[in-house]
Parts: sequence; structure tokens; C-alpha cells
Amino acid sequence: MISPEPQQIWVLRTSPRASAFTLVLAIGFLLTVATAPAARAQTFSLLHTFTGGNDGARPVSGLTMDRAGRLYGTTQYGGNIHLGSVYQLTRKGSGWVNNPIYSFNGNETNDGAMPYSGLTIGPDGSFYGTTYEGGGDCALSNHGCGTVYNLRPAAAACKAALCPWTETVIYRFVGGSDGANPGGGNVIFDAAGNLYGTTDNGGASGVGTVYELTPSNGGWTEKVLYTFAGGSDGTHPWGGVILDQTGNLYGTTSQGGIGCDGFGCGTVFELTPSGSGWTKKILYSFTGGRDGTDPYAGLVFDQSGNLYGATAFSGSGGGGTVFELTPSNGSWTFTLVYSLTGGQGPNYSLAIDGADNLYGTAPEGGASAGVVFRLAPAGGGWTYTALHNFTGGYDGGLPIGSPMLDADGNVYGTTYNDGANDDGTVWEITP
Repeated sequence: MISPEPQQIWVLRTSPRASAFTLVLAIGFLLTVATAPAARAQTFSLLHTFTGGNDGARPVSGLTMDRAGRLYGTTQYGGNIHLGSVYQLTRKGSGWVNNPIYSFNGNETNDGAMPYSGLTIGPDGSFYGTTYEGGGDCALSNHGCGTVYNLRPAAAACKAALCPWTETVIYRFVGGSDGANPGGGNVIFDAAGNLYGTTDNGGASGVGTVYELTPSNGGWTEKVLYTFAGGSDGTHPWGGVILDQTGNLYGTTSQGGIGCDGFGCGTVFELTPSGSGWTKKILYSFTGGRDGTDPYAGLVFDQSGNLYGATAFSGSGGGGTVFELTPSNGSWTFTLVYSLTGGQGPNYSLAIDGADNLYGTAPEGGASAGVVFRLAPAGGGWTYTALHNFTGGYDGGLPIGSPMLDADGNVYGTTYNDGANDDGTVWEITP
């Protein structure tokens, strides 16, 4: 998804369309972005500027907040050996303090590397996430095919200024039928404590899987729930899955589906438990026109059970789309919510509040360096508001990860680059 630094030439996908997607992002952060005044509909605050050292560099994903109001996130680079990190931000006075709590070590210790997903708080109160690479040698890459990991504070009281946490790799992908390279979607849990996610590659056809990890005797057992076949079936599920109240899973594939340019423009799918397996149904195949193309972002539900998602490209404005899928008598109706302008729309899932307002980031929308936006339902349509247009300067550029809302309506997120050290930022927008 994000082009690695020049000394690390790692191919993340193999299809021409995916390569073009990677190239767009690479160009996005290598070009000098013209400074433009920010649209400050609300108050924008910079919480942290990454230095590229132990605190991390280039955050791709969004943030997670615990009950005490501390923020947690991951960075693609930085850390002890520049293979990614996990950080904690704690409010102190009128500011925030960054505490690096873990640095990934890659294949040197069978650890993970390059986390593209954020963190999920599990039923036990500890944190779970994935890395795109690392985990030891695998069938597809000597950089590793990725991991699922657990992270928790050290058991003993820590008296040092910086207190690293304990990481446990709970699953290492080997790049075969089990899948490879878990992408940008956060893992989720069901009521029984089982964990679900997607892999961007691997599986029987090499184009991705949906998997389940079940706790068993102090460990975890992986089961592949679905292997994508390519073509009209969909390929490369980047954005993870979500659960409804009856245990069905929903997600997107960034490519595949019917028609489009030969590779497919992506799909929205449903997986339903059926006997001892799962039954897949395609809810929508994108055409690459006004509806958009390349839904890398995952999905969110509103309070009525409607699904919302986003595409990265196409649409009438050329900058991707936001869409709604409404269930009706066993089928789903597609509605275009909004067409974005700019070079590239959301890469990660939207956020939704209690009033069903949608929030998203577009890395190449707004004033070229990216935008945080809100879509509010109004009179049978939607009203678009740019909450912040990034300048590519001190405030950062390329906001990629999902925005996060707290109980007071404050919006938090990250930018991939720019800031004082060109390694990204963490920001807050306050109503």
C-alpha cells in the first residue's frame, strides 16, 4: 500500500492496478506540496510530531483510545531498527507525551514488521494487531508474510521513564493456504473471544483470505473461513471485516468483481455461517464509473443496519466515493452518498457517530496534502464539510488512517508524512 523506502524494495502487490495504487502514494509523499490555508471549521491541534527514531515514523493507521483517554497507534517505520513501532500518547497538562511501547524486530527474531493496521482492545483488555511482514521466512517472501500479535504492559511494575510492553506473536502466516500479509483492517472479536481478520495475499489462489483465530489451551488456532478465487469473486481484501448482531461478516475486496478493466474494480461481500463452513455472497461489484473503484477501506454500520464504505478512486469528482448499502428483502441496494474531488479518496474505514454523521480522511483531497471531512445527513441528502485541509507543513500531510471519535465528539487521527521532521503527525480536531 505505502511504497517502502528506497533501500527496501518490497513488492506489496503484483497486479498492475495495485502497483499503480502504490505509485500514487509514493508520488504523494515525494512531491513538495504547495502550502495552502487550512479550512478551520473547527479547532485543529497537533498532538505529536514523529522524529523517525524510537517514537516511530510514518503512521499509516488510525488511533485507539483506552478508558483512561490514552491514545495508541502504530507506525510503518521507526523504532529500534526502523521496522515499525507501537506508541502511546498520554495527556499531560495542556500537551501530550509520547511513550514508545514496542519496536518490531522483523525476521531476526521471528517478530513482525511494518504494521499497517491499528490496534484493537481485546476481551482481556490487552491490545491486538497485525503486521504486513515479518514472522520468519515464508513461501512468498524472505521478509516474512506477516503476523497477528498481542501486546500488554509488563507484568512487573516499571519505574523507568520509558516502559516497553510485552509482545507475543499469536500467529505467523506462512504464505500458503493460511494467507499472507494482513493489511490495513483492524482485527475484531466476537462475543466468544474469537478473532477475525483478512489477508491481502495468500490463500489457495494467492489473492487473499478471511481468517479466524480461536483461543485454545493457551494458544491460538487459525482457520481460513474463505479463500478468494480471483476474477468475479474479488481479490485482495485490504480493509478487514466487521460483524453484525447475528454473526455474519462483511468486508470489501480492493479488486476483482464483474467487468471494469480486467482486474475488477472491487466488491463488497458478506460471509454467513452455514453448517460447518461459511457461505459468501457478493453484495455489490464496482463498475469504475460514478460509483467509484478500489474500495480499500473497510465498512461501518449505522444504527439501522445500513453499511457505509468508501472507494479510493473514480467517481464523478475523480477522488473516490462514499457509498451506502441498504438491506431490503434479502438483497442490498447501492446508493452513492458523495463523490470526492482530488487525486485519491479514503484508504481506510470511515468513522460514524451517534447521529450517523460520517467522518473520513482523503490523502490527496482538499488542498492537495489531504483532508479530514464530515458527511452529515440532511434533507434526504448529505452535507460535506472539510474539517481540516492539511498544508503539507507543520500540521502534516497524507492523512491515510481512519479517524477516531471520542465521547465528546473530538476527532483524532494521523498523517503519514510532513510535520517538523517529515515523518508524520498525530492530530486532534475539537468541535
